[in-house]
Amino acid sequence: MVPKEQVQASVKQFILSEFLPGEDAGELETTTPLVSAGILDSIATLKLVTFLEEQFSVQIDAHEADVDHLNTVEDISNLVLSKL
Repeated sequence: MVPKEQVQASVKQFILSEFLPGEDAGELETTTPLVSAGILDSIATLKLVTFLEEQFSVQIDAHEADVDHLNTVEDISNLVLSKL
């Protein structure tokens, strides 16, 4: 099984490089709101879901691509780990 810290590090790196280029990595906490703060919009959410499916070989269902499952790095890692 993939350690939670590894999933979180991978997700953080993807978010920083794709959606927050140039931002300080230390500013993105595992509890930083991504969807509700406007960092992830609908297109960004689709890119994130595609990344998660390819990176971790999981299937994210349509009803899971929402604020309840993808709002924070913590939420995202919990979703991925539940799929592994």
